[in-house]
Amino acid sequence: MATLKQREAVAAYGFLIPAYAIYILFLALPLVAALMLSVLEVDRLTLKAEWVGWENFDWIFTDPRFWQTFANTFYFIVLAVAGNVGLGLVLAVLLDRKLPGPLLYLFRLAYFLPVLVSLAFVSFIWQFLLSYDLGAINYYVKALGLPPVRWLTDKNIAMLSIIIIDVWKNVGFFLIAFLAALQGVPRTLLEAARIDGASALTTLYRIKLPFIAPVILFCVTYATIGGLQVFDSIKIITNGGPGDATRSVVMYMYSEAFNAGELGTGAASALTLLIVIAIVVAIQLGIARRWVRR
Repeated sequence: MATLKQREAVAAYGFLIPAYAIYILFLALPLVAALMLSVLEVDRLTLKAEWVGWENFDWIFTDPRFWQTFANTFYFIVLAVAGNVGLGLVLAVLLDRKLPGPLLYLFRLAYFLPVLVSLAFVSFIWQFLLSYDLGAINYYVKALGLPPVRWLTDKNIAMLSIIIIDVWKNVGFFLIAFLAALQGVPRTLLEAARIDGASALTTLYRIKLPFIAPVILFCVTYATIGGLQVFDSIKIITNGGPGDATRSVVMYMYSEAFNAGELGTGAASALTLLIVIAIVVAIQLGIARRWVRR
């Protein structure tokens, strides 16, 4: 008869096996496949593979469109992270006060509801709202006597429109995260600061922000990783246009692998993106050690 320790071990492995199976199936195996494809040239018709070494990486590194997509992606990241994290923090600070329960729940629901809606559905709605001829936004712009704006067809504005949509949809997630963190700040510290005559701004800067610094770091890292992988909204709304003005790295990878049929260059760009994500996160964590309280 099995001992209690053995039965506990069997139960533990029973809970762990499904998680590891999902990890292997959806992460480890695709990563191994990408590593193999990045050094091969595969004929999609005959499925014959030829070893090409680093040629796929040489191709993408000398392709101006690849670097253009990286520039687009980092432009998106800078503004989207600033908008999502910055606006989410501001809204959380404004809501971190004594409010009637139903009113607080109403605000939370109003901001978080877009997070729950499908990104594809949101993209289609905003594509209609930002339409040059029939869009509701341009209707009100013209009602103010201003010329209509080419939100999605002007290369100088299109990416900014995508960023606005991203912030509108995702800011509620960061609002809830920051609000939960702020409400976890010990009330004894806040009461002591109030008794000492500290202003609301001083209390925010000296007590609240240092206390929730780990949450801010998490949100910045989470938003950055999500920004590096942006695909769905751009694919639906602008398909990378006008020209390559809104094309992201993931769209470049998708285009090379599935539209051009170059699985090797698609895999090489995917691995390059993975390395960039790791470097960016490592830099963020390194910087964070200076100001995040352990």
